[in-house]
Amino acid sequence: MIAKSVILILLLAMVISLGVAMFSMMRDKGRGTGTVKALTYRVAIWAFLLLLIVGGLYTGLLKPGGSLQQAAINTQQ
Repeated sequence: MIAKSVILILLLAMVISLGVAMFSMMRDKGRGTGTVKALTYRVAIWAFLLLLIVGGLYTGLLKPGGSLQQAAINTQQ
């Protein structure tokens, strides 16, 4: 459960980073380095998130497809 919470927090951080990049781009009119920094943070978060998901799947901490398969079974009954 904690791994899924961390994944959701990282996804939220990625969206916030995109918002910061857009705000920085509008404010500085493309002349500052704020946009580049925000997008660099976003790429770093994405890389960490990818490693976390792959590691979670490899160790069995995360299991794919459980809730979607259960929902499909429930709708068929």
